[in-house]
Amino acid sequence: MAANFWTSTQRAHWQLTREKIADMRRGLDEEDTNKGLGLAFPLPDHKQLQLYFHHYSENSTGLQRLARRLQLRQQPQATAETYLKRFYLKVSIRDTNPYLMLSTCVYLACKMEECPQHIRSVVNEARTLFQEFIPQDIAKLAECEFHLISELNSYLIVHHPYRTLMEVQVPLKLSPDEIMAAWSFLNDSYITDLILLYPPHTIAFTAIFLAVFVRPAIHTQANLNASGSTALGMGTAAGAGGSIVQPSVGQSAAVSAASGINPQNHSSARLSQMSEWFAESGVEMEAIIECTQEMISLYDAWETWTDKVCRESVARLIRGPSALGPGYDKKLGTIYPVAPSPNSIDIWIMHKMLGSGG
Repeated sequence: MAANFWTSTQRAHWQLTREKIADMRRGLDEEDTNKGLGLAFPLPDHKQLQLYFHHYSENSTGLQRLARRLQLRQQPQATAETYLKRFYLKVSIRDTNPYLMLSTCVYLACKMEECPQHIRSVVNEARTLFQEFIPQDIAKLAECEFHLISELNSYLIVHHPYRTLMEVQVPLKLSPDEIMAAWSFLNDSYITDLILLYPPHTIAFTAIFLAVFVRPAIHTQANLNASGSTALGMGTAAGAGGSIVQPSVGQSAAVSAASGINPQNHSSARLSQMSEWFAESGVEMEAIIECTQEMISLYDAWETWTDKVCRESVARLIRGPSALGPGYDKKLGTIYPVAPSPNSIDIWIMHKMLGSGG
């Protein structure tokens, strides 16, 4: 296990560029189109699906809800979401049962974060949420786990931004409210691709930036407008979003420009102190501003997002394999040729070895 992010497989193999991520997704879409899956099973764009598979509510079927039913801490939830993102950069969602893969990510993440859950418990809770989409046979989830590990090339250690937040809260004199807000921003960041794009400390500093600079301004604006907002007050962030398009030359100036805050409306001493810290810390303000824009874009999309289209599209996808012929099997989340007798996992291994399957 890498002692830190800089020597980890996460940095070596899973810190990507936006262009690389776009190319990988475009390649999967082209494969689906060539196989006729794109037309047979149309899906919303990946941002809508990311919201759907993350979202928690009493009626949702997101990863967060499964994690809460299993009473998991936040870190295994974050690890599971990271696995899911990585997996769907290499395998098309149309070639899988996404609910089974989501459950498998949670199961594997619990092992890696040293809070293991019995496979039967995971299957039972998943069946409670996803009903007919999860097979009763626990062997199916175990097979899917093998598939997941293989596609991730066994690079399973994930470094998260929570540790950085905990380490800097005392030096930065963050208030309990600021810590709670920053923690919530970190949780929401896993809906986006930030964990695939930036080092954990950059995401952590972005959450602090949002909690200390942007969130108070949004709350003030929301109160003045007497309008509704999201739980973190980011739903009406269009004004703030417009003020952070370009970073300033100096880092202190970048902080002020990005926040769009009038110091007269807030504690000038506090904001000045934080601005100086960001300027002197050596953190890359351009990256923090890019992350901030990504988060504000997420909350803008969240304002109008509903899960109905995603839920119906995914259900149609899982219920429709018969239209693709007898070789299609979502037990493993892959397509492989039909064989008369061997166990399905043996078939998958055989075709992996021959380079013609998976």
